[in-house]
Amino acid sequence: MIDTTRTDIPAGEERLRLDVEGGIGVLTLCRPAKLNAWSWESTRQLGLFADRIRFDASIRVVLLRAEGRAFCAGIDVSAPGGAITGRSGAERARAYYEGIRWAHERFAAFARLPQPVVAAVQGYCLGFGFELALMADIRIASRGAVFALPEAQLGLAVDAGGDLRIAREAGAGWAKFLALTGRRLDATTAERLHLVQLISDEGELDKTARAVAAEIAANGPLAVQGVKHDIDAYADAGLAAALDRTALSAALSLTSDDAAEGYAAKGARRAPRFEGK
Repeated sequence: MIDTTRTDIPAGEERLRLDVEGGIGVLTLCRPAKLNAWSWESTRQLGLFADRIRFDASIRVVLLRAEGRAFCAGIDVSAPGGAITGRSGAERARAYYEGIRWAHERFAAFARLPQPVVAAVQGYCLGFGFELALMADIRIASRGAVFALPEAQLGLAVDAGGDLRIAREAGAGWAKFLALTGRRLDATTAERLHLVQLISDEGELDKTARAVAAEIAANGPLAVQGVKHDIDAYADAGLAAALDRTALSAALSLTSDDAAEGYAAKGARRAPRFEGK
């Protein structure tokens, strides 16, 4: 895993970048060569930026965006510290459980920022990428964006609460349908399910998202933050307990033989042979 006590971001190791422009904190996923694939280190950096943004009065709204042709294509399986080890299956499961709970704390710091977060999504928005976008308050997608939670196809449970947030936005039936099948959604369908609020023409995404962010930044910050807090208090009732259950389900699936088979099958471009163990 990674050193969770570090508070620096070494040059050349940036997963995200923060720029402040006219009241807008532009938080950019900046590893386009990797399709902005996510890692434990990405999670650490997200938490650091959330702490920086929280008390910065010059930031009235956050624009979450990504460089390149994909918003985030999911987990980076090649990233250092990706696998968690243990002397036994039980110890490894416990380590994954605590690691995922630590990640949930970083995600909560971001999702519960007092400033609203507007996500601008292009290209692939898969797995954790979809879950990250769902942590934003408002989502704007390019017409060619593609969304999916493919974890079950690898023998894994959804681990960052994306399925729970889909249940909140689109209903439990759609959350189960998407998470249990791994099917992909186009932007139009995502908008119909209330998972996306606006669709932008290709090439206009950044302009559209910045315009929405600027509208929010122009309003009274105390009122804006109060509205976000009040709506979240209603919409997220019960989320904390559900996320703890999510961490347990994810830890068990991540340490299963099925998960190893799922990744092996993906690498070999063959159908997986899951045995439920």
